[in-house]
Parts: sequence; structure tokens; C-alpha cells
Amino acid sequence: MAGEKDKAKQIERSVPRVDAEEKISGKAQYIADLKLEGMLHAKTLRSTRSRAKITSIDIPNLPEGYFIVDKNDVPGQNRVKMIENDWPFFAEDEVNFYGEPILLVVGPERGEIGKILSSITVHYEDMEPVLTMEEAEEKGDCYFAEYSFSNGDPEKAFKEAYRIIEDSYSTGYQEHAYLEPQGMIGVYENGKITVYGSLQCPYYVKPALVQGFGWEDDRIRVVQTTTGGGFGGKEEYPSVIAGHAAFAAYKTGKPVKLIYDRKEDIETTTKRHPSVIRFRTALDRDNRITGMEVDIRLNAGAYTGLSNVVLQRAMFCCTGVYNIPDVRVMGKTIATNTVPCGALRGFGAPQAIFAIEMHIHNLAVMLGENPVEYKIKHLAGRGDRTVTGGFYREEIKLEEMLEKALDMGGYGDVSVFGSHLNQGGNEKYRGFGVSFFLHGGGFTGSGERDVIKGKVALKRRKDGKVEIMVSSVEMGQGPQTTLRKIVASTLGLPMTEILYENPDTDRVPDSGPTVASRTAMVVGFLLQGAAEELKNRWEEEDEIDVVKEYHHPDYVKWDQDAFRGDAYPAYSWGVNIAEVELDSLTYQVNVKGVWGVYDVGRPIDELIVRGQMEGGIVQGLGYAVTENLVITDGRVLQNSLTDYIIPTSRDVPGLLKVDFVDNPYEYGPGGAKGAGEIPHDGIAPAVAAAVQNALGFPIKKIPITPEYLKEVAENAFTIRS
Repeated sequence: MAGEKDKAKQIERSVPRVDAEEKISGKAQYIADLKLEGMLHAKTLRSTRSRAKITSIDIPNLPEGYFIVDKNDVPGQNRVKMIENDWPFFAEDEVNFYGEPILLVVGPERGEIGKILSSITVHYEDMEPVLTMEEAEEKGDCYFAEYSFSNGDPEKAFKEAYRIIEDSYSTGYQEHAYLEPQGMIGVYENGKITVYGSLQCPYYVKPALVQGFGWEDDRIRVVQTTTGGGFGGKEEYPSVIAGHAAFAAYKTGKPVKLIYDRKEDIETTTKRHPSVIRFRTALDRDNRITGMEVDIRLNAGAYTGLSNVVLQRAMFCCTGVYNIPDVRVMGKTIATNTVPCGALRGFGAPQAIFAIEMHIHNLAVMLGENPVEYKIKHLAGRGDRTVTGGFYREEIKLEEMLEKALDMGGYGDVSVFGSHLNQGGNEKYRGFGVSFFLHGGGFTGSGERDVIKGKVALKRRKDGKVEIMVSSVEMGQGPQTTLRKIVASTLGLPMTEILYENPDTDRVPDSGPTVASRTAMVVGFLLQGAAEELKNRWEEEDEIDVVKEYHHPDYVKWDQDAFRGDAYPAYSWGVNIAEVELDSLTYQVNVKGVWGVYDVGRPIDELIVRGQMEGGIVQGLGYAVTENLVITDGRVLQNSLTDYIIPTSRDVPGLLKVDFVDNPYEYGPGGAKGAGEIPHDGIAPAVAAAVQNALGFPIKKIPITPEYLKEVAENAFTIRS
């Protein structure tokens, strides 16, 4: 333990110091800032139907130097390579969601491009769309995937149950709202395509282009440019827009820039999946949970994308932090004629954790028990089985974390989180809520071992500087600091001697995507091992190259077909306390305070991790309360940051504090585990529990809008009357 702490201190001390003479401009070249000689611009013509056949397209005579790029200009397969091959680069004979790309107009002047777009007419033969999960369920066959698994003996648990409770929860869409919209530049020269872009996963984009062109790997190059935020929205979707820019460059023979405006970005790129999660729970005579059936439905939208894997993570954390011995879990990704859904921070966990936390909260209320005390009775411990039959091998410090959070918030004990309170007088309601949550680090199931097989490389150059060669990207979450600190501390060098450029697939190996809370834990650990080998070889002459490839810890056993075993090698853990105030007339929710305590192993850079926790909390507050994205007749209504309300600095609670417990992970660099997603997972149920504590009504849906609360209050009054 002492050695691990010394290593963490070494990493912390390797923060670079800036000389007084060194100039820092603060400027960055984003994709929109890049200008290449002869560059053309592109704009997308999109469907104005949710579901229809395309019967014909009327295109005017084009001015010289302007081009149409469509499905006929895709040299290879007109399918975006993801998990399934159902998502076309350009619409073919029909469209399946409002805003689906049909073609590009490409040329030197944006104004002229706009005129050409407005003069194009698409003739449709309308088809009946499926716009909601309810409609899809009625039809019966509108789904992409259906999974199920069991652990223990749920049939016996329900047969012997003293009582059985059924319950249901739902969550809405969420937009990523990254600072920089989607954007790409495609270049074709010397028989090779190069794409520059704002993206998270260079090695997702590359195989998508290889398939789209039908070319050999070495004819495709992907370079990440400085990226202004991603949150998962630049995981799979950049493959679509990269294809568009690349096909346009190939056809025109000139560089082509394709940048979305905010309206286009919100209306047509992926969102967080809405969910409906149903519980059937068995209790014994002592009110203890003995068995549970969980049924999860996610609205995937028009194409599969990453939805099936998002569903798997939701299923694998559907019992949260609790030890439920006998469980059956079912799930479906529902197909609708709406904008496709995909990766967003948490990747299915926020939906599942909101549902399980509020379900157990409401079980406690119904049984007349304090919700926090009831949850504590069911907490998992080291050695208990996970929902997939694996094991929790690390120490689980949730009770210690709760005590720390209580101290931070000035709460004496958990009694305040019990019965309905109205402590704010006639005009205000006050409430307090607690959530417990977890997040598995790395890819789901055998993804790290069998799919990614991540590689990293270090190069000791002739000048003595060391270059990090990984496909992990910096998008505001800190790897430019974190990964360099890991290497610098291991080698005993200042960080100024460690180089780490934006990934270029012609130069760096595929170390996996920048997703799934894996960059520090997985890639960082590989880099630590590579640096240790490089240190031992330091006396060798000339350049030195060291390559390391990922291997699962030996204890990890997983059966992907049965969903059985260790879904993740390690988990991060969290406890949130939220305090809210509500206006008794408008039901407007005002979050007054949030306290969070996290187990992320041992932070490599505590300042960065604190920023991640605070940012994740604020993003989670938007998910919980303000971000009410509505799709009507297949079209996104809130298509600007004026209409789609994300939290601003004025919405950040006046009391927002985070802290950590020390619980190092053996296979993480310096003991680190995943940190990026865990803060988003727990804040919505903490706020929902606080609102329920204030009003005394069950909260079963987010976002918690005033309209929803008014509806719940009126229904409660009707029932009581």
C-alpha cells in the first residue's frame, strides 16, 4: 500500500512547471478553423419525412464547380460499419427518420450551396411511421435485439415470496450539448483518403471508411483534430459524417469541409436512449428483497448503431449496488422512426440506476422504512455475486462513503431522508435524497479481450524525448495530462520530455476508443507497463520502440453468449446526497446542494478528477430536471440551446462538494479505476429522491419538470380523495 501511495505521489509531482518566459496563447485549431488550399464546403439535404419511399429527386442544373454527392458516389458498401450494417451513409430507396441524409451539395461558396439545396425537390410516397415505443410494442416485431439472462433461482424466489411488488420507471432523451458541433474535412490525394475531424474513436472511423470505399486499410487515414467535447456523441456518429466528407473529396478531387450548425447537430445526431424499465420484486416476511425480474426497453431510433451494447450495460447494472440473490433480466432495443440513439456518458447505466434506486426507495416508503436504511440492508459486499454471476473482488466502501457525504453536508444521520418533509413554510418545499451507484470500467463483457485487444506504444527518440503512441483522444477530459504523467513518473522524467500528439492512424496503434471509462484504467496501465520496459532498456542506443497489448486479468471469466461471469474487471462506486427546494405554486425544482463521494481507485490527477465529478454532476442535473427533449411527429422540437435547457453557471448548486475514498485497483496505473462516467450515474436518482421527500409523491420519471410534478400531484390528490 505504501508503495502505491509513493507511486501516486510521483505521478502528482510530475506536473509540468511553466517557465516565466514560456508563452501560452490559449488558442487551439478546431476543425472549423482549418483551411486547406482549394477547399470546398458541403451541406446535407435531409429527409422531411419520418418514413417514406423516395420516388424521385428533382435537381436543378448546377453552376460550374458545384457537385451532388449521394449513394451512387459510395465506391464500396453504402453502410456505416458499426455493430450491424443497417445504417446507410446516404438514404437509398427510402428514409427512416426525419433528417436522414439523402445527398450533399458541394461547392466553393456556402451561399450558393444554400440556394441549390432550397431548389431541390424530393418526391416521397409516405409510409406509416412507428414513432413511439408504445406503437412499436403494439406491432410486436419492431426491435433490433432481445436478450435475457438469469442468476440464482428466480422462479423459486417468486414461488416462496411473502409478497410481490410490480413497478415501472421511465427516462427521456438527452442531448450531448458538446461545445463544438460535428465536423470533418475529407482529402483525396495520391490514391489515398485522409479525414481530419472532431472525434473520439479514430479506429471506429477508419474501418467505416474502409468498408465505404472497399479499399485496403493503408489507403485510409484518420486524424483527430482538437475536439471540443464529445460525451459519447462523437463515438459512433463521426463515422457517418466522415464518410460524407470523404466521398465528396473523392468525387471532386478537392478537400471538402462539412461542419454542422447547432440546429442540424441537435436534430439529426444521436441521443441518449429513452427507457422504460419494469420491476417485479419478491419480498420475504421481513421485507427483504429475495428475487427480482427486470425488463428494460430502450428506444433505439431508426438504426441499430451501438444500441444493443448500450442495452447490455443497462442490463448488467440493473440491480445497482445491491445483493439480490435471484434475478431474471430481460431487455429489448426498440426500433422507431426517430433519430437514432447512441452513446452518451454512462452508456445505459444512468437509465438503469435511476430505475433501481427509485424502485428500492419506493419499496421502503411503501413498507414504512427509511429508504436509506433499507438500501443499506441490501448493499453488496466483497465476495458477493454480481447480477451476471461474477464476483465483486474489491472492498466496497459505500457505507464509509455515505458517512463521509453526511459529514460533508452537515447531516447528523439518515433520519432526514425518511418520511415526507415540508420544512420550507407555505411557499417552499424542501427535501433530501441519497443515491448509491456503481460503474464498470472498460468495455462490456469480453469486449476489451476479444474485440478491442488494445495496443499502445512508446518511442524513445534520438533527442531523448519520449512519444506516447495511442489512439486515445483528448476532448476535455484530461488524458493529455494524465497519460503523460503516468509515463513521466514511471520513467523519472519531467512531463516536458513526454510528447503526445493528437492520434493519426498512420502513426499510432489501435489502443481502443476513448469511451467506457477505460482511458486511464486500461490504456494508462498499458502505458505504465511500456514505460517500465522502456526504463529497463534506456541504455540502448538509437531509438527504442516498446509495444504493449491488453490482456484481461486472469480472474476475469466471461461467457458472451450466456451473459455469464465478470462483465467488468473492476467497478467504481459513488454516493450522492441532494438537497432541493420546490416552489409550492409552480413546482419548479431548485437544487440547493449536492455532495458526492467516489471510489475511483486512486486518482492520477485529483484536480482533473474533481473536475470530472463536478462536471458530471452538473450534466446529470440537466438529465434529472431541465433537459426535456421532445420528439413530436418524428421531429425534434428543441433544436437550439435556447429551447433545450442545459444547466448554466446559475443552475449549479451553491453547495457542490466532492471527495474520494482511497481504494487502489491492482491493474490500474497508480491504482486508478474508471472515473469519467460514474458522476453522471447517480445524481438523477438522488434529486428524484429529494423531490419525493419534499412532496410525498412517488417520482417515477425524469426529467422532473414542473408539468410532470403538477400531473403527479393532481393524480395523488384524486387518489386520496
